[in-house]
Amino acid sequence: MSLALPSAGTVLRKASDAALSVNAMVRGGLFNPLRPDIAARSAINMAKFGPFAGAVVHGANTHAKSSAIVDEAGELTFEQLDQMSNAFARGLAAQGLKAGDVVGVLCRDHRGMVLSLVATGKLGVRAVLMNTGFAKPQFADVAAREQVKAVLHDSEFFDLMSAIPADIPRILTWVDAKDNADPSIPTIESISAGQGTDSLTPPEKPGGMVILTSGTTGTPKGAPRDKVSPFITAQFLDRIPLPRNSTVVMAAPIFHATGLSQFTLSLALGNRVVFQQRRFDPEGTLANIQKYRAQGLTVVPTMLQRILDLPEETLAKYSPAATLKVVFAAGSAIPPDVVTRTLDYFGDSLYNLYGSTECAVMTVATPAELRKAPTTAGKPPVGIRIALYDENRKRITAPNVTGTIFIENGHSFKQYTDGRTKEFVDGLMSSGDVGHFDTDGLLFIDGRDDDMIVSGGENVFPQEVENLLSNRADVLEAAVVGVDDRDFGKRLRAIVVPGPDSKRDVQEIKDYVKENLARYKVPREVIFLDELPRNATGKLLRKPLIEMEVTES
Repeated sequence: MSLALPSAGTVLRKASDAALSVNAMVRGGLFNPLRPDIAARSAINMAKFGPFAGAVVHGANTHAKSSAIVDEAGELTFEQLDQMSNAFARGLAAQGLKAGDVVGVLCRDHRGMVLSLVATGKLGVRAVLMNTGFAKPQFADVAAREQVKAVLHDSEFFDLMSAIPADIPRILTWVDAKDNADPSIPTIESISAGQGTDSLTPPEKPGGMVILTSGTTGTPKGAPRDKVSPFITAQFLDRIPLPRNSTVVMAAPIFHATGLSQFTLSLALGNRVVFQQRRFDPEGTLANIQKYRAQGLTVVPTMLQRILDLPEETLAKYSPAATLKVVFAAGSAIPPDVVTRTLDYFGDSLYNLYGSTECAVMTVATPAELRKAPTTAGKPPVGIRIALYDENRKRITAPNVTGTIFIENGHSFKQYTDGRTKEFVDGLMSSGDVGHFDTDGLLFIDGRDDDMIVSGGENVFPQEVENLLSNRADVLEAAVVGVDDRDFGKRLRAIVVPGPDSKRDVQEIKDYVKENLARYKVPREVIFLDELPRNATGKLLRKPLIEMEVTES
């Protein structure tokens, strides 16, 4: 029996990555080399309870009286979060939940969501982060596939609960009077009452979390996060000067990887995190930045667009650039005009992360890079290797040649919860996207591998046409899809969200594309809609656009 050992080059590269990662954590303020004892205790807590609960325990041990979160109900300190989650964990155990069980968590951003994730982490219970935009079939499918034993949910989702068997226990995490909740349904408060608030005995192993993919083409897949190395924080801190001991406004939902990663890291850096009033409010976001003098803002790209589309007189009331140091955006591509408008209004503080539920972090574009090239995804941070491969899986090394993006990242997932995984080549995992590098080494995403449209034998990636259309002053958003065509196999359909000055002229849109791109990239159809269909995290839903019944324009 032979044992394959890593090459000397691989060992040296990983050692170098580890050293650079530690340096990034020191620079970012996550690790104080003068107090290795604190770092060691933090690492132990994260190993015991997982990164989310571990960050709260760390905060309670180092700055207990500091404010951790702000929601509609007020502020909670790290000490309060720690003690309340201890009582809640004991209450969950009294309800029959134990280490190794799986619960669904269906909450908006508020203390109930935070306490649910901390308490399950302390119990060793696996938490499946459910999408608040689920329809009943998706919710039912995910709950059955993940073998959910109980659901922790907000009262607004009572109707969704009818999609799963009635014998699955429910525990309410937030109650609105308008929902007329049955007082017999357990709540966080009721099952925590009378329980001890002192520290719990750690489980044998952390329960972990399951983050769901966006589900834009069907039932979302589950990507488990059972063990997370502290080195993953270096991938954010290497290229992003995240605030510490300050205030961050969290607009992105924390059931999604973008919000979850930044919320966890914000707590670890000692920040106070300000939540929205459970639903995104563009002006409310600006008001919170100004009220709390926030240095950080976490969003998904559609939120930026909704903020910037506020009336000029509304935008003029606020001065976010006065305090903001980092606007962290991730989750989908940002239209180039939104990139430029963001930099102009918020200052040079926009950091756009390219990543995925499966691959975690891939690249980060800095403000300087986005000023230079608004459509770039930037460069990989420490510990990440990216390569492009053609359709025959031969390595592409020349600039400006499109290929499938493959990544090596020690923090990528291993397989979905249903046993499936991604394609691997040379030890690198497929991201499912295609892109190219320019001569400066900046990565550009040309589209999804499965979004490529073959029209008349020519390959078209929708994003190029979408970016072109979105740059027009009279276009707010644009999407391009391929629909079946008898003569060409597929024909291009452009869906345009017009601005107030738009003439809604179909031929003008077609001529504009023809003037700027190859003839085969000109859409045969142009449809004007008031808004594009998106899921709860702002991802574009292409299927409804493909299936639309329209008269050819």
